[in-house]
This record gives sequence, C-alpha cells and structure tokens, in this order.
Amino acid sequence: MPEGKKNTAPIPAPVRDEDGYSAKTHLHQPVQETATVAATALLADAPEGALPSEVRPEIVTWEKLCEAIQASGKAYNMEMIQKAYELANNAHNGVCRRSGEPYICHPLAVARLVLDLGMDSESIAAALLHDVVEDTPTTLDDLKAAFGEEVALLVDGVTKLTKIQFSNIEELQAENLRKMLLAMSRDVRVMIIKLCDRLHNMRTGDAWPEQKRRDKARETMEVYAPIANRLGILNVKEELEDRSLHYLDPVGYSEISRMLSERSGEEFLIKVSGVIERRLVESGIEGATIKRRVKSIYGIYRKTIMQNKSFDEIYDIYAVRVILDSLAECYSTLGLIHDMYHPLPNRFKDYISTPKPNGYQSLHTTVIGHEGIPFEVQIRTRKMDEQAEYGVAAHWKYKEGREGHDKLDDRLAWVSQLLENQRLSEDSGNLLHDLKSDLLPEEVFAFTPKGDVINLPTGATCIDFAYAIHSAVGNRMVGCKVNNRMVPIDHVVSTGEIIEVLLGPADKGPSRDWLKIVRTSEAKSKIRNWFKKMRREENIQQGRDALSKELRREMIIIPDDQLDAFIDGCSRRMRQNSAEELYAAIGYGGMTIANCLPKLKEEWQKLKAAEAEENKSVEDLPKVDLSRVHATDGVVVEGFDNTPIKFAKCCSPLPGDPIVGFITRGFGVSIHKQTCANAVASMKDPSNAPRWVKAYWADSVKDSYKAGLEIIALNRNELLQDVLSALADIRVPIYAMNARQVENNCAVVSLTIGINNTEHLNRVVARLSKVRDVLKVTRS
Repeated sequence: MPEGKKNTAPIPAPVRDEDGYSAKTHLHQPVQETATVAATALLADAPEGALPSEVRPEIVTWEKLCEAIQASGKAYNMEMIQKAYELANNAHNGVCRRSGEPYICHPLAVARLVLDLGMDSESIAAALLHDVVEDTPTTLDDLKAAFGEEVALLVDGVTKLTKIQFSNIEELQAENLRKMLLAMSRDVRVMIIKLCDRLHNMRTGDAWPEQKRRDKARETMEVYAPIANRLGILNVKEELEDRSLHYLDPVGYSEISRMLSERSGEEFLIKVSGVIERRLVESGIEGATIKRRVKSIYGIYRKTIMQNKSFDEIYDIYAVRVILDSLAECYSTLGLIHDMYHPLPNRFKDYISTPKPNGYQSLHTTVIGHEGIPFEVQIRTRKMDEQAEYGVAAHWKYKEGREGHDKLDDRLAWVSQLLENQRLSEDSGNLLHDLKSDLLPEEVFAFTPKGDVINLPTGATCIDFAYAIHSAVGNRMVGCKVNNRMVPIDHVVSTGEIIEVLLGPADKGPSRDWLKIVRTSEAKSKIRNWFKKMRREENIQQGRDALSKELRREMIIIPDDQLDAFIDGCSRRMRQNSAEELYAAIGYGGMTIANCLPKLKEEWQKLKAAEAEENKSVEDLPKVDLSRVHATDGVVVEGFDNTPIKFAKCCSPLPGDPIVGFITRGFGVSIHKQTCANAVASMKDPSNAPRWVKAYWADSVKDSYKAGLEIIALNRNELLQDVLSALADIRVPIYAMNARQVENNCAVVSLTIGINNTEHLNRVVARLSKVRDVLKVTRS
C-alpha cells in the first residue's frame, strides 16, 4: 500500500509540467500530439522522437492516478475509485508480475489509460478491479455488494472463463471472446477496458517468454487491434499494431524505424503546417487547429512488406490534419489546398459524405509539396476529430446525452449481428474466423443502381453485396452486372462500382458452393439459414453420410443401425437436442465434423470401456484344458478338436488379440476379435447368439499371420526404398504392397506383412514410425 495513504480521498497534488504522466486535457486546450493514449507510453526523460514501442512505460502509482484525475477537469466519484483501489491492492498484495513490479501497478496503469480515454468513474473502478475475480478469491458477488451491479458486470465482462474445461485451446479462446463480445453488446465499456488492459500488457510484454509473446502479439493483431479500429479508437489501434509487429517481425520493424529516422519528416511537416495556416488566415478562415502526424510503423509495413511497395511509393507517410469549426469551411479549405499544391489523381477520399463503418469522417487528399515530397491533408470539423480520436469513448468524454445513446447503439449493431450469426452457426470455431473477416481494416464502398452505399470488407464478392442488401435478394440471385457489364457472381467488389443484382424466380435458393466463396459472416449466416429451413431432410442425410464416413476413417466402426443411437447419446455435448439436429447442422454448414470428432471419440472410448466390463464375465469362465485338445492354425476352439478355422477379414485378429469363434454354415469356425463391431452386434441377435463359441490362442503359436498396415507419409523420392529397408532389417515378410499419392503432398503406402503376434506387430509399427517423413502408421 502506498505510503501516507488514508481512508479518505487524498487531495491530489497539482500537476507539474515536467511530469511525464500528466493528463492531456483535450477539453480546455489544443495539444500538439495527435496521439492521446500514446502520450502515457513515454517516460518523462524518454529521448525525443522515440516511438512508444521502443520505450518501457513508467510505473503508475496511486498518487499519479489521483493527479491525473484532478487534471482531467471532470467530476469523478473519488470515494468509489479509492475503495476499488484498496480492494484491488489488498487482493493482489504480495503478488508480483513477471517483470518484477508489484501486480497492483498493472490495474493502476489500465485505470490511467481508461481515464485518458475520458471514461466514467465506474469504468475506472472496474479497470482497477478487472483481474480481482480471475486471479484472487474475491467473487463477483463480493464486488456486487461493494460497488453495485454496474461495476460487477463490467468486471465480469473482462474476466476470462477459467472454471470450465474445454477440449482444446481454440475452443477456449473462442468462448472467452464470445463472452466478452456478449458483454460488449450490452455495455461497450467492457471492450474499452479490455483494450486498455491488452495495451498495457503489450507495453510490458518483454517479460513474457518468447512463444507467449508471439502468441499474444498475433492475437492482438488479429482480434483486438481490428476491434479498436471498428470502435474508432485509432490511437489505441495503431499502438497495438506497432507493438505486435515489434514482437512478430523485429527485423522489419527496425528497418522501417531506421528509414523514418533517416528522413527529416518532422521539419518538413512543421514548414508545411505554417504555410497552410497562413493561407487559411489570409482567406478568412480563422481558429483552425493544425496537427501533424507520421504514419504508424505497421501502416508502412503493410504497404512495403505485404504490398511490395518501395518507401517512396507510399504517399501518406506524412500528413497534416486541419481541424475547423464548420462543414462549409472543410470544403472551402479543400479548394484552397488544391490551389496551393498539386493534387495526385485518384487520391481524394470523401469520408464525410460516406463515413467509414466505425463512424470516422474526414476529407483526405494527397498532394505534392513544393519540395517534391507527397503528403496527405486531412480536413475535418472539431466534432469529427473528437470522434476520430476517441471513437465510442467520445460518448462519455463529451457527454452526448440520450441522442448519443441512440448513435452508440447503431454503431455497435455489428456486434449483435456477429453474435446472432454465431448463434445460428452453432460452431464456436467459426467465431474467430468470422470476426477476422468482418473486421478487416480495409473496406470497399459499392453502390446500388438507386445510389445506396453498401460497405463491405476487402475481398467481398457480388454474393456478399446481394446479401448485404437483403437475404431475399441474395437467395434469388442468378447473376449481376457491374457498371452495366455482366460479371461472374464471384466477382470481387471494388470501391465505386455500381452493382445490379439479377434475380431469379421466387423459389430460387442459394448454392452450397457459395459458402466457399463469400467473405462476410452475414452472407454465410443467411445462406446456412436458408438451407437450415428449406432443406432439412437433405441436410440430415448429407450430415449423416459425411459423419459416418469420417467415423469409419477414424476407425470408429459403428453398425449403421446403431449409429443414430450412439450419436443421439452424444448430441448434448455438441449443444444439439438429437442426432437429427446434429446431422442437419453438419449438413447445412452450421457445425464442422472436425469440431465434433474429439467428443465423439471420447464417448466411443467410454462405450468400449463399458462393454469390456460387461464382457468380463466371458473371460472369467473356466478355460479349456489346452493339453487335451489340438490346435488348428494356432487357435483352440472350445468343444471342437481339429476343426477347420478361418480368420475374419472384418477385424483380422492376430495372436495376442482376445478372440471368439462363430460356427459358420459352410466352413468350420470363423475367428473374430472380441471387440469386432460385427461380432458384438451378432452376439446380441437372439438367432445368432448360440453359434458363438469361446476360442483361445494356443501357447505354442509360432505361425506367421498376415496383417495389414497403412503408412501415411510426406511424398518424396526413395520413400518406398526406406520403408522396405526397414522391414528387411527386422526380417518381416511382405505379401502385398500398394502406394498412391494423395492431397497435401502426402503418400499412402498399404502393406500386407507376416507377423507372429500383436507384440511383434507393435515392434514393426514402432520401427516403421522412425522412417524419415512417416507421419502415421496404423493397422488396417
């Protein structure tokens, strides 16, 4: 607990100018930096021009947080905030982070970031408490009793699921994300707190092990940075991307940092800003605020590394932002800029008349300076700048009232839509994929023939366009025209195109192949929903056939008449009410077989274990005196002496396998494994049960038995030679061999070999598994 801390709220000391953690009061004075949250990343003595990703943030203390709260100029509930701090400090007492500092420093830093975004008292309290439920004995009920339901719900939304067991890490990540998005759809402050939490973790990520650092960076790049972008909190988004890139590709990051430092971009921007400011005053436009910015490291990286552009081919590395009082002044200033500098063709974007989905509005134009250096000019009103700077957080920072709530609900509609699509999908594995595709940073704008604007992610097709208009339009689509020219329906939409969807008859439906073409989760959800409603019988049959085939491929042999009963018993684990519902979900694409298989295998193993218990009574019966009977092919059949036997091909029993005999009507006794699915089914049939007899392997078995093996390996030269050499080394006879190439550059080698018993077979399998590039060896 900090020294001098009292139970009453302390009187914060006045803010000092040299304090590196003084809050930026955007309400009362313009600031030079474009970044807001990034300001708290730098130390007071950080070198000038240092990037946030290159400097470790100063540790935030309770006193510094109080100073920043007072400097913000807003009325906060200090009693609640101090109470939250005391609870968090006591709960985390004695715990340190990997970097060595007390754990309470992390909640304090997150609270400071939340404060910088202008959030309310409840958000700051929840930020201080965000790890208490997850990492300490404190419960949500404790928080609800101490702070009320609002703070408790915010903390719950950020808390990960730790009490539930999941079959794999992907399912755990998807369910944690679903929980957070669900809480965010109810209260967006949950996501703002989570973004600040992740931002501080990325700032201190050097203490993580290398693999965890890369995993967290990739998750941040794929999930949290796009969400920050969609919420319009662009400063957080850019810093998350830069810090993630710093961990994922340190060489590329350093190269771009070096190229930026070699160019005197800041001096150039200062000169250009002065020229523009003087011209505005001369033209009667007064009170303009001019800011400067250099493009983020990741923004440059995407164009240089991913799009293979040279540094000189990127025209928006440097930008000047002109902030004005009215919309009319924005367009007047655009004319002045084009009069002062030569505009580059096809580099003008009007996001005022056509805002981005995250609400961003501005005029963008790229011009060539008098020095021959291209730069971007961004022109917007003060309200638009607040929106661009803080995104959804501007609702709290600038107190928009009831009207703001309505706008906020509209801007968060995509979260509800995504969750609704997932509810229809029934497959948690699709959530991460759909989120990534829906939150792509690049977007295109296309028009209907009536002039309506449709926003789509980059790579979207005409099918996505049709479903974005209405599900009925997408379902009836038979073709489309782009700028009055016929194009294929998988045509990739570009910005500015006028697209006309050609409709078929009212009963026309989509094709299943469209699911492989469309990019947006909305289109996929609507296509699946159509098949779910209109083709139920077809879905059930397709799903059943596909699942049955995959089970056989995994060596889970279930007789056809028992499959439905087995799946019905497992369906609850897949969140389905019956086998038919599960088949239908697989049939229309709402669930993948890959996600079902681990649970089905687990249930199958439980079933086999239970059957083994039931069969114990068979094994406990007295065995035949082997000294008084003769074995045939190494097998003793109870009640028969020297009877003809044959080994069933359905299960190919080998010495060491528990076996049972079946009296045939034409050729002696057929020998099966006791676990053979056909044998188990036949024993339960009253007409066949009397024909099953006990059988054992004779102790003196020395014969060679044929066994089938299947080898899956990476396809390469001399693979067969290595396999045959391995078998020759252990003197195993080969009776038949077949090899073929399959997909993914793999090869399948099928062998029939001679072995003595199951122990011998296991030794052969172990030897073959050591052959280079062999992936899997199974008994066939």
